[in-house]
Amino acid sequence: MSDKSKRKKGTLYKLYRTKYGRVILKLLTKPVVSKSVGLYMNSKLSKPKIKPFIKKNNINIAEYEERKYRSYNDFFTRKIRPEMRLIDLDPNHFISPCDCKLSAYTIQDGSVFFIKDSVYSIKDLLGGNEIYKEYSGGFCLIFRLTVDDYHRYCYIDDGSKSENTFIKGKLHTVQPIALEKYNIYKRNCREYTVLSTENFGNVVQIEVGAMMVGRIVNLHEEHTFKRGEEKGMFEFGGSTVVLLVKKDTVMIDKHIVENTNEGKETIVKFGQKIGRKYVGGN
Repeated sequence: MSDKSKRKKGTLYKLYRTKYGRVILKLLTKPVVSKSVGLYMNSKLSKPKIKPFIKKNNINIAEYEERKYRSYNDFFTRKIRPEMRLIDLDPNHFISPCDCKLSAYTIQDGSVFFIKDSVYSIKDLLGGNEIYKEYSGGFCLIFRLTVDDYHRYCYIDDGSKSENTFIKGKLHTVQPIALEKYNIYKRNCREYTVLSTENFGNVVQIEVGAMMVGRIVNLHEEHTFKRGEEKGMFEFGGSTVVLLVKKDTVMIDKHIVENTNEGKETIVKFGQKIGRKYVGGN
């Protein structure tokens, strides 16, 4: 482990696993702090952050629409040139909604998933909604976006959607009992909806933001959509999209499943094929 990683781990330990650290976190996650950070990120005062960010993360700015950015957040939510992200339009192909590092897990009784430094069951992710039971035996697909990724996401198929359900983030400040592996005292804000798709049945899409400033911006409530149409975007920081698909609906590409089983993520792009429609016995 590098010195930098050790320092980061030590800071996180102090914030999440000590009494005074959790007090500091409680203050940092107050709405007034989030709003203040948001105002700064949306102001011209944040513009000097853009060039160092591009250099540090080796971003090829030529891939994006040419324009002048008004703020750091304006840059962070930049649009990519359409020809740089071609959408796989084969109706039998299951596509990625975003640029990301992908992991694919089978949903079993008692399954928990590590997302943004916290552990969740499917029930947790959906805030207790009983629809989680419909996805037993299916896939939980975790699309982890990092700060260098394109932060807009699309619809994975043609179809229609329900209204969005937003779940506030939460920091539990009680004394931790067992945090050696997972942080179970932090819950990030989430927003989910059910996508009624033409080729893959009902798919739940969940956007997971950061507790403080990772704002989720979805463009539609009830809506009829097309494959590849923009669904929304994340502001300010790296975030995560989760898709829940039912059993015998999708066959995820073999190399993605194998990578996940080996503890490795697979880099995929917005609109790229990651699986195919399940046909009985295949």
